[in-house]
Amino acid sequence: MSTGKVLLGLLAGAATGALLGILFAPEKGCETRKKIAKKGKDYADDLTHKMNDFVEEMTEKFEAVVKKAKDSAGSETKNANSGL
Repeated sequence: MSTGKVLLGLLAGAATGALLGILFAPEKGCETRKKIAKKGKDYADDLTHKMNDFVEEMTEKFEAVVKKAKDSAGSETKNANSGL
């Protein structure tokens, strides 16, 4: 299973658990709505942070592959020129 699917599943499970816990808590409606809004913002911030980390990691990997390809192409060009 891909990392994205696992991450999405974990976040969905955590959000569902938090929402159900808040909804079944014996508090006033306005307090419950405030808690839901805060949890939603917390989850959105967490997801944003994780997505930024993921994008940064993928960018680094992509740049490493591009560098390796350029280095390989450069050495092949040098080998081809030396054979002339």
